[in-house]
Amino acid sequence: MRPIIGITSYVVPATWGVWQNLPSTLVPHDYVEAVTLAGGRAVLLPPDDRDADVLRALDGLVLAGGPDVDPALYGAAAHPATEFRAERDAGEMLLLRAALDADLPILAVCRGMQLLAVAAGGSLHQHLPETLGHARHRPAPGVYGEHEATFTPGSRIAELMGEDRAIHCFHHQGVADAGSLTVTGRADDGTPEAVENPNGRFVLGVQWHPEYRRDQRLFGALVDAARRAIKENRG
Repeated sequence: MRPIIGITSYVVPATWGVWQNLPSTLVPHDYVEAVTLAGGRAVLLPPDDRDADVLRALDGLVLAGGPDVDPALYGAAAHPATEFRAERDAGEMLLLRAALDADLPILAVCRGMQLLAVAAGGSLHQHLPETLGHARHRPAPGVYGEHEATFTPGSRIAELMGEDRAIHCFHHQGVADAGSLTVTGRADDGTPEAVENPNGRFVLGVQWHPEYRRDQRLFGALVDAARRAIKENRG
């Protein structure tokens, strides 16, 4: 049986066929395909803040990209450019904290990495163009920024990425303080691009979008960690 990997999702108006602006649970299919190609079975997780019981059916978790994280979660007032969805923040934070407690393998992407940092006691820069003086991390609507990152030798992300340092990103917020996590990757402007919990089974956050290229290094590592967890739990 393939490891079951939950992917957090959006609830937004969507249009298809005869249906117009219908509230829908969705996520870019690149996430699903990346998990499938890695040997996992993808399951979409809509926002739900009632409990985290669904984790009992999962072998791994992908925190997908999406809107900004509510700055109230790290004790800040909202910047004018900050746009968040309180229901998604509530559901995903509950899920994330329970997944960390259960040592469930986690891959956190873009917004997911930011949520991971906040859960670890960190904080965010709410609008990088003001902080950095440029918009290369989100150059235009629907256009990924392309640049290289530098990874800490010996880190999990350095091992996974090898000599390839090229990444595709789309974000206007970034990690200011990673809390108890370790920053293991940075852009040339100093922006954190990867965070890890070296004490966890597999806890990796990346600020870029590996699903865009269906990167089997990262999604494969997540699924492999889920397989190992299954064997250990059965053993």
